[in-house]
Amino acid sequence: MSGYTKHMATLEAQAAERVIEACVRTVSVRKCVFTSSLLACVWRQNYPHNRRFPTVIDENCWSDESFCRDNKLWLALGKTAAEKAAWRAARGRDLKLVTICPALVTGPGFRRRNSTASIAYLKGARAMLTDGLLATANVETVAEAHVRAYEAMGDNTAGGRYICYDHVVQRPEEFAELESQLGLPSRASSPAQGSDDRPARFELCKRKLARLKSSRRRCTYDTYYSVSFE
Repeated sequence: MSGYTKHMATLEAQAAERVIEACVRTVSVRKCVFTSSLLACVWRQNYPHNRRFPTVIDENCWSDESFCRDNKLWLALGKTAAEKAAWRAARGRDLKLVTICPALVTGPGFRRRNSTASIAYLKGARAMLTDGLLATANVETVAEAHVRAYEAMGDNTAGGRYICYDHVVQRPEEFAELESQLGLPSRASSPAQGSDDRPARFELCKRKLARLKSSRRRCTYDTYYSVSFE
């Protein structure tokens, strides 16, 4: 329904690698802020169940490509594969790379102008809603994160991945409003009795980005920020 297919996921990964290669070969480009997605962090099949406290999802978490493929989560697959391709292409090269992983991007008219990605993002949204992983990020917040990361790369105070979101959707009514704004028929239903008291299995964490935004510019030694996804 979204128009985002398995083939598009493959193309996105290939394009990411080529963009980084182009950056490496361009003498005037030595910093790159790459736009990924929160979807590249949240889809896993091996998280423990029945924990007393929620599992924290932060920039160290990666979506499982096999899980995305098996469940036809093509946008999540594309974003995960593309970001990994970018990190592989930049590894050991003369290029500083930072990735921003925003939630579903919102803003005046933004979703309707970008309906393919927005609708594809909502594939599996009910599971994300139940687990506390469905979040939104205003387009201005996402833009600010990119600018702040790029500026901080100049004095080596930024590196690695950053999760970016403003609001975690917690109620079916909010989910229904998202669908309405996209012009989709509402699939949200009333929660089962007692489900409001059931804690979410996961907790999103954006502390790393918050620290980046609040930090003052300062001189530091060169730092290598490794990103592991193997």
